[in-house]
Amino acid sequence: MHLAAIILTYNEADNITDCIQSLRFADSVLVFDSFSTDNTVALAKAAGAEVLQNHFENYAQQRNAALDVAADYADWVLFIDADERVPAELAGEIRAVVIGENLDVVGYRIPRHNYIFGKLTLGAGWYPDHQTRLLRVGAARYDPARKVHEVVELDGALETLEAHLTHYNYDNVHQFHTKQRKYTAYEAEIMYNQGIRPKTRNFILQPLRHFRWRYITLKGYRDGWHGLRLSALMSWYEYRKYALLAKHWRKQNGAPTQAAP
Repeated sequence: MHLAAIILTYNEADNITDCIQSLRFADSVLVFDSFSTDNTVALAKAAGAEVLQNHFENYAQQRNAALDVAADYADWVLFIDADERVPAELAGEIRAVVIGENLDVVGYRIPRHNYIFGKLTLGAGWYPDHQTRLLRVGAARYDPARKVHEVVELDGALETLEAHLTHYNYDNVHQFHTKQRKYTAYEAEIMYNQGIRPKTRNFILQPLRHFRWRYITLKGYRDGWHGLRLSALMSWYEYRKYALLAKHWRKQNGAPTQAAP
């Protein structure tokens, strides 16, 4: 069974070498790049990966395009982000299931340890943070309607691995805000395309509910001040999502628009 590890990249020079190093257990490593403007491509080639470039439309489209390429030679695909690492324990578990004979299983979820601002975060929704990343080629596609936080659709059974993936997702607050602004813009656009109109109460109740959900229901309090800050930040971006959604509707109706906070 040929296992191909695939990394989607755009300007990941700071991460790409270490990420590839953690994937030596795979039969091949493919860097699927969105025409980076830094030296991501050169570093990836130097680390021994094959590099292909494809114009980025959205995450679902990019992953499906990578699956199409891998279909020519791989039996299984492991999708990894450049800021993730595969520890030895997880690598061994992945190899074991790939060479196994359970043909009914076509996908595996992997629990993920998230390091946010350098701290392992176990509350507020960041653990176990299962990611469906190990896919049998030919039995998995990504829903094209989900442009961010993409959803994989499987033609068969899904199981869960025990070992953890390591994710260094936000090094600092600036990086956190940059990514969250992008995510909320995508989510607001999806809601707008679904015909969802914001109500006045959404701007107050939704952020409050989101904070309660992350801090209490998802036990953000277990991470102390760190969990409180993250729950508050995510609540703010829940508000911003509805502000962007309202802006879409004002634009359609020809009303003056203001920049979202």
